[in-house]
Amino acid sequence: MNTSSSRRTLDSTQRKNASMCQHQPPCPTADSPDREAARLAAHHPEQGWSLLCNGVLLFEDTGELLPNGQIIAPHRPLVKAA
Repeated sequence: MNTSSSRRTLDSTQRKNASMCQHQPPCPTADSPDREAARLAAHHPEQGWSLLCNGVLLFEDTGELLPNGQIIAPHRPLVKAA
């Protein structure tokens, strides 16, 4: 019996996140420049990360992991010397 056709595994580039957000108006997509404005879906400050409604993993150092696997380097504002 071949079950490979009845089971299908999606890799990260094939997953759809649109159904995660049930908000009105909908949260920004993971591809949009304002993706960090999406609402929290899960928050784990003890581990240093949060999952946003659009599927973006946001880390406390301001780095991000997008649903398609793309890594966004931390982008904290620079502190000016006094």
